[in-house]
Amino acid sequence: MSTIRVVWGSGRAPTPMASFDAALKAANIHNYNLVTVSSVIPDDVTVEAVGTAPDLGPVGNRLTVVEGMATVSPGADESAAAALAWAQTLSGKGIFYEASGTDPEDVRARVEAGLEAGKALRDWDFGESHVRVETAEADPEEYVTALVVAAYGQSDPLV
Repeated sequence: MSTIRVVWGSGRAPTPMASFDAALKAANIHNYNLVTVSSVIPDDVTVEAVGTAPDLGPVGNRLTVVEGMATVSPGADESAAAALAWAQTLSGKGIFYEASGTDPEDVRARVEAGLEAGKALRDWDFGESHVRVETAEADPEEYVTALVVAAYGQSDPLV
C-alpha cells in the first residue's frame, strides 16, 4: 500500500518564486521537481495529513503532487490562503480538490463545494471528507505564499 502525504507551509521572500520556494521548504518538498496531476487518488492508497514531508528520495527527483497555492504581493491588504480537500472510499480510491485566494473562509467554502461536486460525479461510496487550509498574512515588504500539497508516494528519478 502506498501513501499520499498532505503537507503545507508558507513562505516570505523578495520575489513570488522565492516565496513559493520558501513555502515548499516549510513543507520539506523544496528539493524535488514537482509534477502536478489532476486529483484522483488510486485504489489501495492511504492519505495522511503530516504537515511536513519526510525524506521522499534524492534531490532533483520528480515528485507527483496535487497543489493548492496562493501568493500575495508586498503590502497586500489580504492574506494568501490555499486549501486541499479529499475524500476516499473504503478501498482507498478517491479525489482531491484544491482552491486558493485571499479570504480563508471563501477558500474553504469553495474547496468544500468543489469536493462535494466531484463526489457527486462519481458512483462511489465515499467516507469522511477532510480539508486543510493554510493561511499566511501579507507582509509589507515581501511576497507571501501559502500552499497545501498532496505528495504521491516517493520521488522518482528524472533521468
